Amino acid sequence: MERSAGRSRRRRRRSRSVFGGTLAVATAAALTVTGLVSTAQAADVNNAKNAGFESGLANWTCSGGSGAAVSSPVRSGTSALKATPAGQDNARCSQSVKVKPNSTYALSSWVQGGYAYLGASGTGTTDVSTWTPGSSSWTKLSTSFTTGANTTSVTVYTHGWYGQAAYFADDIEVTGPDGGGGEEPGPVIPATPAGLTAGATTTSSVALSWNAVSGATGYKVYRNGAQATTSTGTSATVTGLTADTAYEFSVSATNAAGESVKSAAISARTAKEGTGPGPGPAVPKHAVTGYWQNFNNGAAVQKLTDVPADYDIIAVSFADATPTPGQVTFNLDTAGLNGYTDAQFRADIKTKQAQGKNVIISIGGELGTVRVDNDASATAFANSVYALMQDYGFNGVDIDLENGLNATYMTKALRQLSAKAGSGLVITMAPQTIDMQSTSGEYFKTALNIKDILTVVNMQYYNSGSMLGCDGKVYSQGSVDFLTALACIQLEGGLDPSQVGIGVPASTRGAGSGYVSPSIVNAALDCLTKGTSCGSFKPSKTYPSLRGAMTWSTNWDATAGFAWSKAVGPHVRSLP
Repeated sequence: MERSAGRSRRRRRRSRSVFGGTLAVATAAALTVTGLVSTAQAADVNNAKNAGFESGLANWTCSGGSGAAVSSPVRSGTSALKATPAGQDNARCSQSVKVKPNSTYALSSWVQGGYAYLGASGTGTTDVSTWTPGSSSWTKLSTSFTTGANTTSVTVYTHGWYGQAAYFADDIEVTGPDGGGGEEPGPVIPATPAGLTAGATTTSSVALSWNAVSGATGYKVYRNGAQATTSTGTSATVTGLTADTAYEFSVSATNAAGESVKSAAISARTAKEGTGPGPGPAVPKHAVTGYWQNFNNGAAVQKLTDVPADYDIIAVSFADATPTPGQVTFNLDTAGLNGYTDAQFRADIKTKQAQGKNVIISIGGELGTVRVDNDASATAFANSVYALMQDYGFNGVDIDLENGLNATYMTKALRQLSAKAGSGLVITMAPQTIDMQSTSGEYFKTALNIKDILTVVNMQYYNSGSMLGCDGKVYSQGSVDFLTALACIQLEGGLDPSQVGIGVPASTRGAGSGYVSPSIVNAALDCLTKGTSCGSFKPSKTYPSLRGAMTWSTNWDATAGFAWSKAVGPHVRSLP
């Protein structure tokens, strides 16, 4: 979901070869991909400086301010590059690397996130590059180049692709003869970590986070003086604790040179038994979901009580990531919402729940980068979402992540959350169309993994371009066929019809492309549930228990005079 007015949250995604080959043809014309990487000799060195971004962006230049050094995700050390394409900027980050003439160099980098490219130019022979369409885990890109007779420096670069998600890069290597700088000095024992704080707690765990230490490759966490766990990032969750008990924690930094002095100890107490929120209102058989904006992007500013009764599930957008991987928090934008206070917001949640509505917290959005890709971050996610449910009274969580999703660990996180919250937990998801084209996709796998506790998947049928339907034909967004033929993939791919909803913009201003009138939404609902009002695609059977529809957002709906909810809400309630 987008935060910027007049700008799509997810720009139109160019299809790969099965959708016409637009991106594949474009990149093939622009890039030369090499296949074999020469084996580095024993005397070779890595000529790239600040190759792991442990010193921020030193030695690197990123176009349009698109790059930043981040503490998560990292492959090694404590930092990595995050670069975010925007508009016509592909987030290119480059470094001039000293090399020797007439020499061969192996070029590599570890990447994850959105489309990522790695290349070298100015080689004096053949410039090279390679790329990957994106990954939810670290993937190695490798190629090689040979310098010309007069070449003493080359430009090594990474970049993403226009309108795609941010990419991450770490451990870049230009391995070959020393071009004059040689390798950077070896590690020294790191400094003591600062900023140790306790985050979300449960009856049996405490989440901890601290500041990154330059040169550290790992951290040791101590509980009451004894080592409790280790971490490669700047957070950890200590488990196996006793309810309502105080503990002392400290942390040290480590690398190949040794271990730092332990930090000053902090105290944290685990939660008491029986403090979780009670079950919320039952979600109706057919339901309408709407996203409520906790920011002002030109749409009508609303209080929660301004959301019409046509909405059964209200997804508060969005939670904010913390420096601890997987952990989230929530900060009400009181200034942007015309003085809407935290106390009013909390009271309005209770008011909507008393009216039979579920209010949930949405994770992700245009600016939300929440990484759940290991056991520690999965636990941090579950603990922090549950803490928000306890604090604000939210009935559940919406997964709207656009920087990749790891099915293994998101499944673990949501199951941990379910174990804490109980059977009343509402879980919704809002993947983009590309995420639900195949059951092998991470979003689809996650949905199937948690089918027994999943409420609804409201796929976003917009900002998409053309996609395959369940009959193998290509359909263009903006039509009843696009809605029905793509919904069919989920309905025949293993989800229960009650777990499938149709997500569309509330107005033409709510998305970059893919808006359809409410009448098209209602026709698609009738086609899927009753077999009537279909276009050229007609499903082989009907799905009377289809959950309903979703829109981005209640604010854009208000801006358009609530035309969407006034038309779609009653129609959803009239479904069989």
